[in-house]
Amino acid sequence: MKTIVAAAALAGLTFASAAQAASHMDRATAGAIKARQGLMQMYAMNLGILGAMAKEEVAFDPAVASRAASDLHALSDIDQTGLWVEGSGNDALGDATRALPAIWENPEDFDAAIAAMTEAASDMQAAAGQDLATLQGAMRGIGGACGACHKEFRQSN
Repeated sequence: MKTIVAAAALAGLTFASAAQAASHMDRATAGAIKARQGLMQMYAMNLGILGAMAKEEVAFDPAVASRAASDLHALSDIDQTGLWVEGSGNDALGDATRALPAIWENPEDFDAAIAAMTEAASDMQAAAGQDLATLQGAMRGIGGACGACHKEFRQSN
C-alpha cells in the first residue's frame, strides 16, 4: 500500500511540475518544442529502418533503404531556426524538453552539429541503395553525427 501511495505522490509531483512548466510556456514555444520533437521522431523512424537493415535484423532492400535515406536527408535539410527558440530548454521548462542550455550557450557548435547531420544524411542518401556493406559504412557516419549532437545538446534518459 505504501508503494502505491508513494507512486501516486510521485506521479502527482511529476504532473504538477509538467503543468507548471507548461503554464510558463507560450504557444509559440510549445509549438516549437512539439515541432522539433516531431522532427526527431521522424529522424528516429527512418534511422530505425536503415539501422535494422545495417544490423541485418531485416533483409536489405535497396528501394526501402533509398526511400528512408532520402526522407532522412530531406528532414535534415529543414531550416530548424524556428525550432530552437531561446527559453525552450530543460533549464527553463524541465521535463517538457530534453534540450540542454548548451544549444543557446554554444550556438556555433550547435549549428556545426546540425551541419554534420545534414552532411551525414547526404552521404547516407548516396550510399543506402547500393548494397549492404555500403549502407553499413554510412551508418557509422550518421550514427556519429547523431551521437555527437545528443552527447552535447540533449539530456540523457
